[in-house]
Amino acid sequence: MHSAPFRLVVTGGGTGGHTYPALTAVRTLQARLGGEGRALETLWIGTADGLEARVAPAEGIAFTTVATGKIRRSKNPIKLASPANVRDMARVPLGVLQARRAIDQFRPDVVLATGGYVAVPAGLAARMCHRPLVLHEQTVRLGLANRKLAASAARICVSSESTLELLSESARSVAVVTGNPVRPEVLSGHADRAVQALGLWGFDRQLPTVYVTGGAQGSQQINELVGEALPWLLQFANVIHQCGPANEEGLRARAAGLPPELAGRYHLAGFVSGELPDVLALADVVVSRSGAGTLAELTALGKPAVFVPLASSAGNEQVHNARHLEQAGAAVALTGEVTAARLQEAVGPLLADTHMRWGMAERARAYGRPDAADRLVDEILSAAAGQPVTGQAGRRGEPSLPR
Repeated sequence: MHSAPFRLVVTGGGTGGHTYPALTAVRTLQARLGGEGRALETLWIGTADGLEARVAPAEGIAFTTVATGKIRRSKNPIKLASPANVRDMARVPLGVLQARRAIDQFRPDVVLATGGYVAVPAGLAARMCHRPLVLHEQTVRLGLANRKLAASAARICVSSESTLELLSESARSVAVVTGNPVRPEVLSGHADRAVQALGLWGFDRQLPTVYVTGGAQGSQQINELVGEALPWLLQFANVIHQCGPANEEGLRARAAGLPPELAGRYHLAGFVSGELPDVLALADVVVSRSGAGTLAELTALGKPAVFVPLASSAGNEQVHNARHLEQAGAAVALTGEVTAARLQEAVGPLLADTHMRWGMAERARAYGRPDAADRLVDEILSAAAGQPVTGQAGRRGEPSLPR
């Protein structure tokens, strides 16, 4: 006789940084339970205009929306009380009522919250419905939503050892370092498949390969830097440049002026999707933003990286993420005013010195947690069973950072 299905409410989203870790956790939990002959039933509570509204239904996950409000941050208390903030904050109680109704009807064993504004009403509703709440934080410092929910959580699963010292004593007592779940397909790439799939026949495999990415939409800043440095860069490396669909035409025009012997070593793509695992396997150095998902993938793979953080990211998290790894010698962080000359100074030594790349790769790998999804699932199951936090689960193996 099969036991009753495990019921999970997931909340979080808005961006890929909150959505994909949640999705990876759902897939991993489903596989774990399936191996025990048990089914998983999932309800995702999200917003109508967040990425999760597309991702959850595409994965066959039941999806419902609740009202929520975006808090526009400001150090100025007058700006914090702006009409837009007041209007949005007034929507949160309605969202809590809607989430409470959904949770009451669904009766989950656990509520998993991965951050984003929608996590607040659903997380508060979990507490009201007496359902165990598991928080997952992707960045070094707790995001706004998770800070609001920390007191209600049965577990606070964090991605970095360094987060523990930033928590209050009560939050630390329920905190576990799991890492940030990485989609398993990202870890299964093959360099030769990238050459085949993208037709990289002009690449010189004796040279290192640099993968440049600014995320799905591309980054104007990174595109400009690389475009300017390209004639220099191609003397020492092959380059795969994922520039964002809107930027492809302008960069293609610029690349048309390259000498033929260099042009063959440059592959420009508006978007890289299914080939991404293979491209990452081929890459010797990555130039990118420093969002939490990117960090999780690159450290799990042990990839040397030069980060150009998005300065306007929420709570300046990308700068913190990049510096966190730079302090450990696991990446280079280019902050402040970044020029093509500074990019060349950062990338040049890595291209010239194989041993330097290997050393940085090893230090990056020391921070990687390819088993993060399994660790998070362990915590979801133990919270559902009402087990106390052991205090040591998931805290092994990460070197301590210099202060």
